[in-house]
Amino acid sequence: MTNSPASDAEIATAGARAGAAVVRDMYGRHLTRIDKGAGDFATAADVEAEKAILAVIRAARPDDAVLGEEGGQQGADGAERHWLVDPLCGTLNYAVGNMLVAVNVALRDGAAAVADPFSGEVFVTDGKTAWVRRDGADDALLTPTSATRLVDVNLDPPFPNAPGFRAVDLLAHPGFVARFRPRVVSTTLALAWVAAGKRAAYVTDGGGFSGSVHFAAGIALCRAAGCVVTGIDGAPLEEAGRGLVVAADEETHGLLMSMTRGRGQ
Repeated sequence: MTNSPASDAEIATAGARAGAAVVRDMYGRHLTRIDKGAGDFATAADVEAEKAILAVIRAARPDDAVLGEEGGQQGADGAERHWLVDPLCGTLNYAVGNMLVAVNVALRDGAAAVADPFSGEVFVTDGKTAWVRRDGADDALLTPTSATRLVDVNLDPPFPNAPGFRAVDLLAHPGFVARFRPRVVSTTLALAWVAAGKRAAYVTDGGGFSGSVHFAAGIALCRAAGCVVTGIDGAPLEEAGRGLVVAADEETHGLLMSMTRGRGQ
C-alpha cells in the first residue's frame, strides 16, 4: 500500500532534497560529535537529516522498511520493499567545514537519488535511466565520459583486501600516473560524478556494497547511466565481495583492471 501516487524516483528525490535542506541549513554550526567507534562519528546534522528523509518516505510509502545510517532498521520485518538512507555521507568533511558531502536515498534494487546540498544538484534514477535535476533547469540525462581523466580513490579505512590490494598503491602505478589524475573526495558524491561525467572512475576497497546505505544509491545511478561496475578483480559486484571499481567506460575499466589485477587475490 502507498499513500502517494508519486513514483519511487520522485519519493527518492523528495527525500534526498529534504535531507539536503537540513544539511545545508546546519552547515557552519558548532555540532557535537556523536562517537560511533573505530574513529567514526555522527553529528546532529546527520540525525536531523535522516529524520527529514524518513518523514518523506513514511508519508509516501508507510508499509516500506527503512535502513538508516543513524537510526538503523525501521518498519515491518516482513516488508517487501526496503529503503537505504545515508543522510550525510562525508560527515568528517562536513564537520571541518568542507562542502564535499552527499545525501543518499535508495530503494533496494530500484529508484535512487543522490543530492549535493551545496550545488543544488540531485542525481536521480528510476532504475532504468539516470538524470540530474537542477533548480530552474530541465532534467538532463547523465552521460558518463572519461574525458576528465580524474579518478577518485577512497583512501579511508578499513582495507580488508590488504596487503593484496592497497588503493594507495594504485596512485603510484606508472600506468595510472601516465593516464589519470587522482582525486580524494572522501564521499560517495564521487560515484554520482562518475555517472555525470565529472569523474572517469571511482575505486575503493571494502565489501557489501549493493546493500550499503553509503553506496547503494550511487551504484544504482552508475548502472542506470551505463557505467561499468565491478569488484577490484573485475568480477560482478555481487560475486566479488572485494572492493568496488566504477568506470565511465570499458576502456577506462580495462586500464584500471590491468593496474590492479592480481593484487586483490
